Amino acid sequence: MSHPPVDLPDPASAPIPVTGAPEATASGSFRAAFSSVRTFRTEVLAGLVVALALIPEAIAFSIIAGVDPRIGLFASFTMAVTISFLGGRPAMISAATGAIALVVAPVVREHGLDYLIATVLLGGVIQVVLALLGVAKLMRFIPRSVMVGFVNALAILIFLSQVTHLIDVPWIVYPLVAAGIAIMVFFPRLTRVVPAPLVAIVLLTAAVVLAGINVPTVGDEGALPESLPSLLFPDVPLDLETLQIIAPYALAMALVGILESLLTAKLVDDVTDTHSNKTREALGQGAANIVTGFFGGMGGCAMIGQTMINVKTSGARTRLSTFLAGVFLLILVVGLGDVVAIMPMAALVAVMIMVSVGTFDWHSIRPATLRRMPRSETTVMVATVVVTVVTHNLAYGVIVGVLVAMVLFANRVAHLTSVNRLDASDADDQRVYAVEGELFFASSNDLVYQFDYAGDPKNIVIDMTKAHIWDASTVATLDAITTKYEAKGKSVTIVGMNDDSAARHERLAGNLGAGH
Repeated sequence: MSHPPVDLPDPASAPIPVTGAPEATASGSFRAAFSSVRTFRTEVLAGLVVALALIPEAIAFSIIAGVDPRIGLFASFTMAVTISFLGGRPAMISAATGAIALVVAPVVREHGLDYLIATVLLGGVIQVVLALLGVAKLMRFIPRSVMVGFVNALAILIFLSQVTHLIDVPWIVYPLVAAGIAIMVFFPRLTRVVPAPLVAIVLLTAAVVLAGINVPTVGDEGALPESLPSLLFPDVPLDLETLQIIAPYALAMALVGILESLLTAKLVDDVTDTHSNKTREALGQGAANIVTGFFGGMGGCAMIGQTMINVKTSGARTRLSTFLAGVFLLILVVGLGDVVAIMPMAALVAVMIMVSVGTFDWHSIRPATLRRMPRSETTVMVATVVVTVVTHNLAYGVIVGVLVAMVLFANRVAHLTSVNRLDASDADDQRVYAVEGELFFASSNDLVYQFDYAGDPKNIVIDMTKAHIWDASTVATLDAITTKYEAKGKSVTIVGMNDDSAARHERLAGNLGAGH
């Protein structure tokens, strides 16, 4: 499966050179982060930038979930630190996310915080089980057009999430945002030693503080924690009723979390030209959610926006950046809460807008690309984008995109099936039909109408040399054809089946019953 084209970071800024498609585990390990001073500096600064970007996001997602901002911040800390050790994709950021917040919000609203924590714990256990069952292998069934739609929808959602910070705000916010964007565009032309987003945040914060400009700040988003997270166990009855309450939400959380995490890992694989262990990533996500639950967090999964900041914008490649993102987050909100609180939201909005622009696959919407691309592929991409943007849930968009791709694929393949009557025959009482194509429910249903039951001679031969039987629907259709001929006193012989088709036909023929 091919993937959407993503602009790679400038080679000069990449701390670890990559050739071919090596495993990400060795090159992305903690030890690799200390291979050179430049690499170590890149990882540290990248972690700091991500931590700063995580703060308003975690607070916003806490509000969506209906919990105290501390719950989201602690979840981001525990998710990032845990996944840095256990995850399969180095440099990928996991934290509290909007998709998980939307899933668990009803639990908090209807049953309270303890049931939320129980849901997170069960969701983590389900993710571990799914990982052991090989859920990562399902990634091969996600088409490229769905991946392109996933990336583009994500970019749109990242941008839309910043719009709320640009409505009903002082006019000075807009020049500040523009200045932040300009810094991130032009500063890398001077040097890449320090990440441009970090420079933008520092300069805009200094300008706002020194000039005494009154604009919305991080502190306005919600109260920051003043103490470290502590271990706890949810105060809920350990009975079947509790399981019935939390199980549906836990299952939804597990599926959404794994889907978004594996898709994000796939995207980072493309950006870094490395291969990551998806099964380990799924296991790590489950373990991280279990740890997060025991520390009173709201759960989470991979964050593609912050991951793109870490990998693409800052050039990080190892687990150290992920680990430090969590550590710096805790230090910032607990130890330096007063400093973080005065940072203008305009600076973080500028960072996220640039992430949105960099994430979007602009090549996919160029007129030349659209003219060259099959209409079905474009339809799948648009369906993925529209559903995701409307529902604000990447999982829904991906599921719909895959379903649309399956339907269009089945429809396209169905038209590649044909039945040809071969006139040349050594016997006057024999008629040979050659069936070609992939036979399954969508292509075999009309097969029954391709034969001349009344006009054909006594003996009928159906040549399947160039056909393949994929399902019971096709076997049932062949049974129906045979039955129609036998009703007119004629015999049918099927020849030329390959081994797989013959085995399926032999097992099912005559055993499906009428109408099946």
